[in-house]
Amino acid sequence: MNQYKPNPALGRPSNSSPEDPMMDFRARLVHQQAEAAERRRMDLAEQSSRLKTAEERIRIWERIHEVTLPKDPAHRLVEIIAANTGLSDSEVREEQQRRAGVRAAI
Repeated sequence: MNQYKPNPALGRPSNSSPEDPMMDFRARLVHQQAEAAERRRMDLAEQSSRLKTAEERIRIWERIHEVTLPKDPAHRLVEIIAANTGLSDSEVREEQQRRAGVRAAI
């Protein structure tokens, strides 16, 4: 027997049995990935939904991108957030001002 040639009799069998825990793990993983992709698709749709307020759209954007709305009205993310949420730059700046007012009141 050639020591460098793999022996098909050794190792994992090619036909997995229905009780194979690795197949269960793979199936769960595929299912979880599909669910995560669907959640992301829904979040992306909601972040620009006209049924949501500017505050809600921006919060959804923040959650998706794991970034908070910058405090600086001239920050370059303001334009990106506006474009991604379907809001105008001024609407994003209004939300910045609203949040600044809430922080000042605390």
